[in-house]
Amino acid sequence: MTNTESSRSGTAVDRGSYAGAPRRTHWTGLVGFAAFMMLLLGFFQAIEGLAAIFNSDFYAVRPNGLVIHVNYTVWGWTHLLIGVVIFLAGIGVLSGNVLARTVGVVVAAISTIVNMVFLTAAPGMALVIIMLDVFVIYALIVHGREMAD
Repeated sequence: MTNTESSRSGTAVDRGSYAGAPRRTHWTGLVGFAAFMMLLLGFFQAIEGLAAIFNSDFYAVRPNGLVIHVNYTVWGWTHLLIGVVIFLAGIGVLSGNVLARTVGVVVAAISTIVNMVFLTAAPGMALVIIMLDVFVIYALIVHGREMAD
């Protein structure tokens, strides 16, 4: 004697019961990737800042060769502050926080401008950070709502 009944309970779940749930798209992965890139950006900015704070001879160009003539300690603290803020915003974006997404876009834009000005001191690092900033800005503005849902 075999049991021919289904092992499922008698309660049927129809597709209509999921109608109120937010619909995820493949762009959620892009925003998650952007949030992870924000964590890396924060780390890169902090390394760049710490290098400028603790070893002003690290950069080949003297501070008077930069677009804005301030010493490397000021640049170091600027990069370190940007790095910490964008790292924390990246954590917030991973949790779907709208304020973190807004802060992420603003700080990534500031980071882009700062690195454009700092380009002569560390061209390779500045270009990498600028590219990542542009990607983060695009992902958060265009598809950031996906993460909040």
